[in-house]
Amino acid sequence: MDPALAAQISEAVAEKVLQYRRDKSGWKICREGNGVSVSWRPSVEFPGNLYRGEGIVKGTPEKVWDCIKPVAGSLREQWDENVSRFEIIQSITDTLCITRTATPSAAMKLISPRDFVDVALVKKYEDGTISSNATNVEHPLCPPKPGYVRGFNHPCGCFCEPVPGEPNKTNLVTFFQTDLSGYLPQSVVDSFFPRSMAGFYSNLQKAVRKF
Repeated sequence: MDPALAAQISEAVAEKVLQYRRDKSGWKICREGNGVSVSWRPSVEFPGNLYRGEGIVKGTPEKVWDCIKPVAGSLREQWDENVSRFEIIQSITDTLCITRTATPSAAMKLISPRDFVDVALVKKYEDGTISSNATNVEHPLCPPKPGYVRGFNHPCGCFCEPVPGEPNKTNLVTFFQTDLSGYLPQSVVDSFFPRSMAGFYSNLQKAVRKF
């Protein structure tokens, strides 16, 4: 993919995801528990929802980031039950790359394996926050593969934020906005995301302790 185009798309996505982070209006809580809150609002990107997760993870922002950062040999393959394979298709700079994420079947096999091709940009902010920002792209090295339904991530990402006065804690804010494609009942999609996001936080906490 043309590096200049990738940079342009990813910077626009990072700006969008930062707006999601700042915008407190319109969120409806759909799941709470174990210190994690998941809320949603209608997406303006596609006919689905934008989901927001927030919770404290015990571990420094750097340690939490190590478990979720988009790199080759990513730890996510080891701890995230929604990621069966993660690969870098094209490395553009040390903060910008094209990724392919494969997911296993889910929701008692109602959701078959999916894969997603995204441009991903890492940003660091002055307050110590580290963010990843991604959205779907097409890439010549990664056409649709047999055995996977190609899904599409609309602007999504996460923020690993320092907690003032608590250096060993991270406030993790996540945004998911995913078109799973295929012919899925909306009720399956609507129940899957809040549950899988809550699972993401508990599995991440275990990973931070382990790794």
